[in-house]
Amino acid sequence: MLPRPVVPAAATTGALLLLAACAPTVPVTAAPYATDPVCAAVVLATPDSLGDGLDRVATDAQATTAWGEPRDAVVLRCGVEPLGPTTERCESVTTPNGPAIDWVIVEDDGDWTFTTYGREPAVQLLVPGAVAESRSTSFVDALGPAVARTEQLRQCL
Repeated sequence: MLPRPVVPAAATTGALLLLAACAPTVPVTAAPYATDPVCAAVVLATPDSLGDGLDRVATDAQATTAWGEPRDAVVLRCGVEPLGPTTERCESVTTPNGPAIDWVIVEDDGDWTFTTYGREPAVQLLVPGAVAESRSTSFVDALGPAVARTEQLRQCL
């Protein structure tokens, strides 16, 4: 029987680190309340994909996740400042096999911001214009089961 080749652990670890360094990471600013333990549960419960071309990519901040191309990624941040009463558009989005989540929706120069209303910790979803112009934002409903881990205190009227 021939001896099996031995690859030094340092070489294997170095190769893995090199491959990991090539993976694109989306730079994100952590939200002010990102350390809330519920945020970890929210991020861990988010789907790996939001549809065709929107697969999860790495981020560099706590309580965040992203999908799509790093330069135009859809970004979720948990622990943003909860919204108070607002005159902005507030929509209740029913999730598949889950609860309805209230989102305040703001469009600014083609970019869309969805922020949970009446939930703590608050969750924000940033959808860049490049994504919004090429597809529907109906994928927001797929985030419902994860966002439902936050406490609902109020609802849209």
